[in-house]
Amino acid sequence: MKIAVVGCGAVGSFYGGKLAHAGHEVHFLLRSDYQVVRRKGIFIRSPQGDFHVQPKCANSSEQIGVCDLVLIALKTTANDQFANLLPPLVDGRTALLTLQNGLGNEEKLATLFSIEQIMGGLCFVCLNRLQPGLIHHIEHGLVMLGEFRRFPEPRTHDIASMFRQAGIPCKVTDNLQRAHWEKLTWNIPFNGLGVASAAGYNALATQDFSLENLSSVGKCLTTDKLLGDPRWEHLVRELMQEVIEAAHALKFNLPSELVEKQIERTRSMGAYKASTLIDFERGQPLELRSLFLEPLNQAKAAGVSVPRLERLCRVLSKLDRPAVAG
Repeated sequence: MKIAVVGCGAVGSFYGGKLAHAGHEVHFLLRSDYQVVRRKGIFIRSPQGDFHVQPKCANSSEQIGVCDLVLIALKTTANDQFANLLPPLVDGRTALLTLQNGLGNEEKLATLFSIEQIMGGLCFVCLNRLQPGLIHHIEHGLVMLGEFRRFPEPRTHDIASMFRQAGIPCKVTDNLQRAHWEKLTWNIPFNGLGVASAAGYNALATQDFSLENLSSVGKCLTTDKLLGDPRWEHLVRELMQEVIEAAHALKFNLPSELVEKQIERTRSMGAYKASTLIDFERGQPLELRSLFLEPLNQAKAAGVSVPRLERLCRVLSKLDRPAVAG
């Protein structure tokens, strides 16, 4: 297949690199990393085995042209660039697969392309981009594929098979939205509290705490620190339970044992920095809309009380104020 990767950070570089390593024609659409990756390629450090690959590199979509498959791994804060970046890569037979976090990404694509072309993929993986062209794969790697507002098609299974042949664990879901909410049970507490912990425990746990008094920012907490302190672990569990209750109200029946499953999986990651924490430390905008505000809006619309999530959104919005204002 001819494959384009749009958004070549940790996720795009890892999965695009795996597909290129398996022999597929993979084109990376690059900006700041263009010169480095064009010269040196992509290096993946992984407990499954290190490897190096030299993908085809471009700094404009027009250089790549129409593809069979487009993998979208942009930060959701860049979704307003879809209309500029994607059309040169797409014709009526192209499949668009977003590997982005949160809710609303497939809906955004559907304003530009037909529903039949749109797929979603949820990446259950621990990755960090250490520097241009260098990705550290820490653990996990499963991709859960689904069709947008449709049941799986033959091409869904074909793409899943292609991923598996490239060494990427891959499953197909018949309910993409349910899978999104399942992943939110991890993303909301660990991405959210990882950043919001900089505001201190009281900002999230004390009802009379005034966010207007938030004048200093402390140290963010990695996943092991969140689970190593009973107070923070309690907040993690409360947020997970709120997400599960919201999902149930939306007719997505997530199992109650999911909380323990997610927590035990996270303990195995060690001192992991979730992607939102890394964005915050780098001074980049947070993925507020897709990861936190849209789930909050859908929970409220379903009539579910989610006070912890609501407070988390307020704290994150406060911490992200310069980026939002800009």
